[in-house]
This record gives sequence, structure tokens and C-alpha cells, in this order.
Amino acid sequence: MKNAKLQHVDMTASRTELHELLSLTGTEVSINNLPAGVSIPFVHAHTNNEELYIVLSGKGSFFVDGEEFLISEGDCLRVDPRGERCLKAADDSALRYLCIQSRAGSLQGYTMSDGIISEEFKKPSWLK
Repeated sequence: MKNAKLQHVDMTASRTELHELLSLTGTEVSINNLPAGVSIPFVHAHTNNEELYIVLSGKGSFFVDGEEFLISEGDCLRVDPRGERCLKAADDSALRYLCIQSRAGSLQGYTMSDGIISEEFKKPSWLK
């Protein structure tokens, strides 16, 4: 696979960062698992990168700029680089989430405006 890189990761690890594993050049993606009652031990912000949090399972609390609110499976939250943030798993629930970081304002296109569909491309067996 000259234009792709595949890695298998332990989805139960406390934190797995994918930028080095997959040689990512435009985003940082981490898979995170907080046990019930556990908090990230610091509040942080970024210089350039916005973050997208996607809650995969569980529930907890999110803190941004002094405001606290509940989060649960299916919630998606974008935080501006300057947003001062922290999160905690609920006392009765572990929290699994993805965190995707990318430079704020850098997106040049979306799926429909950046994608290329061609009949000249080779096709997988299921598209014959």
C-alpha cells in the first residue's frame, strides 16, 4: 500500500496518539479512555490547533473557559485553540473518546469539494 498506512491499536489503552503511528501530516488523532471518576489532571489550551472531541461511549463532564457541562455517547464538541479545557469521566461511567486536533482555519476543502471520483480508478471486488 504505497498511499496508505494501516496500524492496529489497542482500543482499551488509556491513550493512543496516531500522528507517529500513521505518519499523519495534517491532524493529530488520539483515542482516549478515562476510567470512571478519573479526570485529565490539567487544564490546557492551544496556540494554533482546534480540537474536536467525539464521545464514543460513556459519560462525563467537560469544562471550557470556566463553564462545566455534561457529555455522553454521541456528543461532538469543537473547542477553539484558546478555549481552556479539561474533562472528567462520570463517577459511575468510564469515558471513551476521540480527540482530533488540526490547525484552526486550515481546512481547504470538504468531502464533496475535495474528493475525486473517476471511472479510471481500479475498483474493489465489491464494486464490479
